[in-house]
Amino acid sequence: MATPPALDLAALLTDQRTRIVVCCGAGGVGKTTTAAALGLWAAEQGRRVVVLTIDPARRLAQSLGLTELDNTPRPVVGVDPAAGGSLDAMMLDMKRTFDEVVEQHATPDKAAQILANPFYQAVSSSFAGTQEYMAMEKLGQLRAEADRDGRWDLVVVDTPPSRSALDFLDAPSRLGSFLDGRFIRLLAAPAKAGGRAGFKVFSVGVSVVSGTLTKVLGGEMLRDVRTFVAALDTMFGGFRERADQTYALLKDSETAFVVVAAPERDALREASFFAGRLDEEGMPLAGLVVNRIQRVAAPSLSASRALAAAEQLADASNGTGTAATTEGLLRLHATLAETAARQEGLVSRFTAGHPGIPLVEVPAAAQDIHDLTGLRGIAAALTQGSRV
Repeated sequence: MATPPALDLAALLTDQRTRIVVCCGAGGVGKTTTAAALGLWAAEQGRRVVVLTIDPARRLAQSLGLTELDNTPRPVVGVDPAAGGSLDAMMLDMKRTFDEVVEQHATPDKAAQILANPFYQAVSSSFAGTQEYMAMEKLGQLRAEADRDGRWDLVVVDTPPSRSALDFLDAPSRLGSFLDGRFIRLLAAPAKAGGRAGFKVFSVGVSVVSGTLTKVLGGEMLRDVRTFVAALDTMFGGFRERADQTYALLKDSETAFVVVAAPERDALREASFFAGRLDEEGMPLAGLVVNRIQRVAAPSLSASRALAAAEQLADASNGTGTAATTEGLLRLHATLAETAARQEGLVSRFTAGHPGIPLVEVPAAAQDIHDLTGLRGIAAALTQGSRV
């Protein structure tokens, strides 16, 4: 079986034409750590980096030595400044981002009306797809700020688990379909059409439906929905326009998607699914990172041979002394070798199905990554490693 090409992340990150790196993958595969490590490495090579995490977990803040992350980019202390780079980090606050969009694109009076609307407060806090849509908004904001004042020249995005990251791609159309959908427009229609003679017949039909909806939803909620849609209508075109612009950024040659996986069946299946979707959408896939690969000190010693040698020592010893210690080490080696062989088989199956996707493997760390030193170790494996 042909060996897949190596993923050269060092070249990708030092290339000034790379402006956005999107890390995506299933939950629990080390995606957040990968994003932080890539951002740190790029900063210490001279790039001006901001890392945006959409994952609500606090691991990124902890590993970067920050007590907290919020919707404002914060500088990371301890980054080596020798190459002239810098590193900021932030975590998406979807409601605050939505509020910022409203405040930016509506008049003060209209913005206050929208922000105080109970239906808006529900949509901005919990409606399905809002988080991903606001991630698109925030990415667009960061890129616009970078273009405007040069504060950053690289944005690293850490997305939710891969199925949600697909929602990240679909978010503009999903939220747009909701806000511009027939049901919402029907709810808002009486407020907009009531004073127009040309809509008299339509309004009669709407009034019948509205009466029914009032009984189901309650008059107060229906008024909130109508007020919300009427207030948002004037700025909704801007929502679509900005989402389309950000979506175009994701397809641009200055963007690179890095799919992160663990050497497990489900995680690699998710990676395969995401790689296929990116290909369908024409998104620029840089390659695959496989984290937590098990390595063994003596790869030529198979699990079966190590186990056989351990059994022989057990028969020849009384379970004490040097022979017993050696027996234990051989059994441990056998376990690790079995894991390594299983992982290699799973990765080989993925590469057989995706022979053209560059790949880098990161050995399993001896302990949890919780500081910049640990991140530098991961970054070294990511940027210097290859599939060996």
